[in-house]
Amino acid sequence: MLAANNPPQISKVTTNNLLVAFAEFLDIDVSAGDAAEDTLKTYTRQLQQFLQWCDRRLLNPVTITKEDIKKYRRWMIQQKKYKPATIALKLAVVRRFYQASVDKGMIAVNPAAGVKPPREKLDPAEKITYLEQSEVETLLGVIPDDGTVIAARDKAMIAIMALEGTRTVELHRADFASLVRQGQNLGIRVEGKKSIRVVPLTPDIANLLVNYLHIRETKGEVLKPARPLFVATGNHSRGQRISRRGMRKIIDQYLKKASLKHTPGRTISAHSLRHTAGTLALRSGADLRQVQDLLGHKDPRTTSIYAHVADRWENNPALKLNIDIPSI
Repeated sequence: MLAANNPPQISKVTTNNLLVAFAEFLDIDVSAGDAAEDTLKTYTRQLQQFLQWCDRRLLNPVTITKEDIKKYRRWMIQQKKYKPATIALKLAVVRRFYQASVDKGMIAVNPAAGVKPPREKLDPAEKITYLEQSEVETLLGVIPDDGTVIAARDKAMIAIMALEGTRTVELHRADFASLVRQGQNLGIRVEGKKSIRVVPLTPDIANLLVNYLHIRETKGEVLKPARPLFVATGNHSRGQRISRRGMRKIIDQYLKKASLKHTPGRTISAHSLRHTAGTLALRSGADLRQVQDLLGHKDPRTTSIYAHVADRWENNPALKLNIDIPSI
């Protein structure tokens, strides 16, 4: 801790010094030193945007003030039109950038401390987009059963995401060694946000996955433990681990083919498949704790949003009023 009569020499501190402190923070502090590559890239990308903002305004990041951080927030709100959750992430990165230098004794005060993002105005449940059961069947139905690696991969991948609720990053990271067999049951050990869990596959989904892996073997591939569970098939990336962007592109392709991507009042994304799994599971009578475990939520309140989504329409109090409204 700095002594009161020995403040840091700001004039000797450079932006590069702050970046070095931040790089050490990324290396040893984020996720207790075990941060995913995507997380580190996100931190770095968000910080670069802030530094570019400073540079365009001839602001020195070393001597920046809390008022400057508030102006950065206003710029994100008014000019960039970012959503509150996005602004919260960007401010959190800036706050950690300066805190790393405070911890190193380079600066005395964190200028981003206490600068809060705008309040989220949307109903949390409004952000939950999902497919109905019949729509899931339609989506899976547009994937051909032609015996190709591509079709087998896509059907297994989309079924796992829509019915088991896995994230794209979890399937992206999964290897052949991630498969878990307990008796006749097959599951996938996935690494999510700061946790590892086993996703139990239904017999039908397990068969889809086994079929996909079998086709890869018949093509001459040796499924060693470190081989990716889901691979790309493009000319330049054939056999490599499929990217999260690649997954999203594939899912969008089938959503459009099934006329499900854009409908009035709703746009479905790859992440909507995870919402689909949670919503349909609770609607079918699954226990909240079981769904929480399936999705890997640490807080049951996160899972309960899916219950609220289903409950809002089915138990609308207005349905109990029994008021006769003349038809048009």
